[in-house]
Amino acid sequence: MMERTPQSPPTIPRLAPGTKRPLWSVMIPSYNCLGYLKITLENVLQQAPDADKMQIEVVDDYSTDGDVQALVEEIGQGRVHFFRQEQNVGSLRNFETCINRAQGQLVHILHGDDFVAEGFYAEIERLFESFPDAGAAFTDYIYVDEYGNLIQSAKKLLEEPGLLPNWVTTLAQGQCVQFPAMVVKRSVYENLGGFYGVHYGEDWEMWTRIAAHYPVAHSPKALAMYRVHGTNISSNTYLSGQCIRDTSKVIDLIQQYLPMEQRAQLREQCRRNYAIYYAKMANKLYKATKNRKAALKQAYDALRLHANSDTIKLFSKIFIKTLIRY
Repeated sequence: MMERTPQSPPTIPRLAPGTKRPLWSVMIPSYNCLGYLKITLENVLQQAPDADKMQIEVVDDYSTDGDVQALVEEIGQGRVHFFRQEQNVGSLRNFETCINRAQGQLVHILHGDDFVAEGFYAEIERLFESFPDAGAAFTDYIYVDEYGNLIQSAKKLLEEPGLLPNWVTTLAQGQCVQFPAMVVKRSVYENLGGFYGVHYGEDWEMWTRIAAHYPVAHSPKALAMYRVHGTNISSNTYLSGQCIRDTSKVIDLIQQYLPMEQRAQLREQCRRNYAIYYAKMANKLYKATKNRKAALKQAYDALRLHANSDTIKLFSKIFIKTLIRY
């Protein structure tokens, strides 16, 4: 039986000679996100070229929240293919299935609860046309809530479309790309393998791996929407503490992609950045859920990730609140 979380990059076989290749493969992994999938599909379809140029397929990881196939058939009207796993295989194996089923030259893995704005695919095409050596390209993105309302904009990386300078060392200091914004050449996955290692942060490892081997292009247009809600993977990992464990593992994994002389400094900076972030999230978790045990554990784990004046202060704040049952 295959591991749900592979411990080395899964091999992505090349397509058989003579396979008909569209430019695009928009692969939509879904799991218990039926309430959001309609919007995801509609936003792809309203800007999709014909099937000869763009493959669109939902790859469902044995969802239990409704009839995903019926929704795909209703919205897609034959334009969107559907594949369902025979059992729940986990997010990383579902991503692997997405890549293996993709026949296009450019692969966009678009989670079933995220979406892209009008013009996303045209903008990415322009990036690859302008920078043909790029192995991947992405636009700017924004965070939205469960209703699609703006929560936060991402930090701007470039003022004009272009190749990102020193991108691998930038990523080594912290994740600054969200999944729906990124498009990768299938040939890159074939050369480097699929997602592996962790349940949370697997994309960060992948983007860093790609950056170590290929130029990466970027457009500052905010055309991808990453949805934050109570049932997505990212939200659940905060309560369990898995987010910090996986982040620590990714920090170690990506060291192999960095210049030897910069590894120690970048690792230290990254651990500090994430320790402060998670300590702040622990205080938000305490306030939002009153889950004292989970918040205190996260603040403690953040302190272990990197002890500094900020993490000590934030841990002490939660510890005192817990003692007095504030």
